[in-house]
Amino acid sequence: MSGLDPRTPVLVGVGQCTRRWAGEGIAPDPQTLRADAARLAIADCGAAGVAAAIDRVMVVRSMDDSVPGVPQPFGRCANPPGTLAGDLGLGAVDAIYSFAGGDQPQALVNEAVEAIFAGEVRAVLIAGAEATATLKAATRAGQTLDWSRSSTANFTDRGMGPWLLSPYEIANGLGRPPVTYPAIEHALRGRWGLSRAAYGKLMAQLWAGLSQIAAANPHSQFPTERSADFLATPSADNYPVADPYLKWHVAQDAVNQGAALVLTSAGEADRLGIARAQRIYLHGYAAAADRVPTERPDLSRSRAIELVLVRALSSAGKETADIALFDLYSCFPCAVFIAAEALGLDWRATPLTVTGGLPFFGGPGNGYALHAIATMAERLRARPGDYGLVLANGGFLSKEAAGVYSAQPAADWAPVSSDDLARDIAADAVPVLVTGPAEARIETYTVAFTKGVPTRGYVIGKTAEGARILARNVRDDAAILAALLADDPLGRIATIAHDGRANIITAIRSAA
Repeated sequence: MSGLDPRTPVLVGVGQCTRRWAGEGIAPDPQTLRADAARLAIADCGAAGVAAAIDRVMVVRSMDDSVPGVPQPFGRCANPPGTLAGDLGLGAVDAIYSFAGGDQPQALVNEAVEAIFAGEVRAVLIAGAEATATLKAATRAGQTLDWSRSSTANFTDRGMGPWLLSPYEIANGLGRPPVTYPAIEHALRGRWGLSRAAYGKLMAQLWAGLSQIAAANPHSQFPTERSADFLATPSADNYPVADPYLKWHVAQDAVNQGAALVLTSAGEADRLGIARAQRIYLHGYAAAADRVPTERPDLSRSRAIELVLVRALSSAGKETADIALFDLYSCFPCAVFIAAEALGLDWRATPLTVTGGLPFFGGPGNGYALHAIATMAERLRARPGDYGLVLANGGFLSKEAAGVYSAQPAADWAPVSSDDLARDIAADAVPVLVTGPAEARIETYTVAFTKGVPTRGYVIGKTAEGARILARNVRDDAAILAALLADDPLGRIATIAHDGRANIITAIRSAA
């Protein structure tokens, strides 16, 4: 490839594995799934000596290690990257265990390509896996497994990273993703001027298209095509989770899935004899983190998504119209709607996933985007003139990383800085957050369900002075939950008190 800088980073191997297990035979575990996917990625390079060239192993943080206090009944691997290197017989490597967050697969690729270009490493292996389906099935069956096997080799554990919710948010009602994302979802619905029913149909239409792609993907954990009617209608198989979500609107974590990538330089790929048809180039990339949700100026938008997509495209010298394939992170519908809006894409006309998305392909925790990148690489090898974009999201639209890929060589490759994106977000005006007593016009809200029964709710509103307030219901106050579910609360007035610990919704009335 005449004229290509030999330092140019290149993706040369991808591997994915999905295991279905119902209690028979050997139970899939995270360590085995990571190793299986890594072996597939190394074999995918199609050349001898690739394993010996790998001198950095990066493992995407598991969900069990990403949530404080989560039960780990089968024990935990204390050193996932060192254990993976040992399973593969790689010897001494620079071993890194990532931060928490679904942005990490693309963020680690961004980091790896810069290290390769700088000559710090010869080849990098990135891998991740989840075996939540095994955990749930074994627990139900009363089986005991041992997932504590671990290496004693040196490694760097980056920890969970910054908190994605503030103490104010946690005290006043925000929490797990299915409970917090509705704040973004209903805010978007409000900006678009849609009723609950109309927005529900929109979510179902978007998701039906994703399920169609998942049904044709051999790596999908849930390869069943689901109709828009099914996805829009509450049922025993599609029960309410948190307004506006039903079960199949959210990422499904009961998966046994692993994925891995191998990256190196063009010069090292030549030395190893890796065929040029295997090579995929990262043409542009970016990453940025946003403020916690209640501190964002507009709850219906994501500044981090907007800035990261613009920078990834511009650094690749491309525009949205130049991209043929997309995988926009699909943990919840608003994540896809907001990214598509930022890109100027009509989601009805353009497929926005190559895998089938987190509800249907499967949601292997922080590692989903590894599967998106691997699938994108396979698609681009078959379409060498095209470009593909992957957007990876962490937290509550909190952390974003994006990459533009192609089988076309990346001429004059150079590292891309995202430092100014962080400065732009930091410069945005921050809403003033207050405690009760107060009256506030409702910007957004949700009601969460437990076994079909509404149990908790919150509202986010603006006071007459323009301050923002977050408040929740008292657990046994069914009247407030009923008021939030009876009609559309957006724009109504919430009366809020403070009980010494939290802001409490005491009444909801019309704004008239």
